[in-house]
Amino acid sequence: MSGIVEIAEKAGVSPATVSRALRGLHHVNERTRKKIVEAAQELDYPIRPDLLPKSESSRTNTIGVIAPFLSRWYFSQSVAGVEQALREAGMDLLLYNFAQIDARQRVFQQKKLIGKVDGLIVMSLRPTDKEFNQILGLGIPVALLGGLDDRCSSVYIDDVKAAEVATQYLLDMGHRKIAMMVGQRELAFNFEVAVQRKSGFLNTLKRNGVTFNPAFEVMADFDNHTSELAMDEFLRRKDLPTAIFCQSDEMAFGVIKSIRKKGLRMPEDISVIGFDDHEFAQILGLTTVAQPPRFLGQLAASQILAAIEKPESALGKISVPTSLVVRESVLKIT
Repeated sequence: MSGIVEIAEKAGVSPATVSRALRGLHHVNERTRKKIVEAAQELDYPIRPDLLPKSESSRTNTIGVIAPFLSRWYFSQSVAGVEQALREAGMDLLLYNFAQIDARQRVFQQKKLIGKVDGLIVMSLRPTDKEFNQILGLGIPVALLGGLDDRCSSVYIDDVKAAEVATQYLLDMGHRKIAMMVGQRELAFNFEVAVQRKSGFLNTLKRNGVTFNPAFEVMADFDNHTSELAMDEFLRRKDLPTAIFCQSDEMAFGVIKSIRKKGLRMPEDISVIGFDDHEFAQILGLTTVAQPPRFLGQLAASQILAAIEKPESALGKISVPTSLVVRESVLKIT
């Protein structure tokens, strides 16, 4: 992040003047202060909200949502929940969507957000310290949906515990040769979900005295297409598992399609368990861990709305429980 010296050079003033201006001291004329604030904004330097132009610091009745995807079920459902809660409150939603690292950097720039939103919801992305400084410097309420941080409000599920429940169910059904389909690390997002669910899976195997075969780890994106391709390759092995834990239902859909293409049966040859309780999970008879993304979105919006009405209120931390939904995709081994 640029500092006072860079701002001074851009504004054509001394660093001492920049320091006085950005601290809100009175012995800086307004024309100079305006020039310094504009230079600081262009360099993405956090600015006190009371120093912003009045037109930028007034209420907009709009809440911003930063989401990495819209095509994936979890995000579309979460955004729908946010939109419903805001609509009922007479507020608008401004969506920031990106799919690349440089786009992420542009979205989190303070000058992109100043004066446009009264609050901000960040979905499934843990902002870096630089990004946190930028968004907290806006002086508006911030909530994480699918993450936990002491600097802002949070709505989340316990991904580690949920993965433990799914894995324990497979073990209780007699499975010991268990594969896992893991979400690949996407550089633009650095999701923690894949790591947390993998941790819950491995912890449960270890606790039950089961050794995980590293060759049974299958990598894919959190979608059915890449998961199908990854499973096609995996099924060329001679040594196959009796069950597979997929880190999302969309992954499980691709896995099921691949199993059927191979001429294998689910669950007789390979049992499958997912994560989410997507609408199609019931149609396919998929056993899965259910989470309520639409409800999570509603809660995150409610946190923001409450913070706007009462800025002095404490930051909320809401952990939403998950549940195991048992269907027909897991066979009991006797």
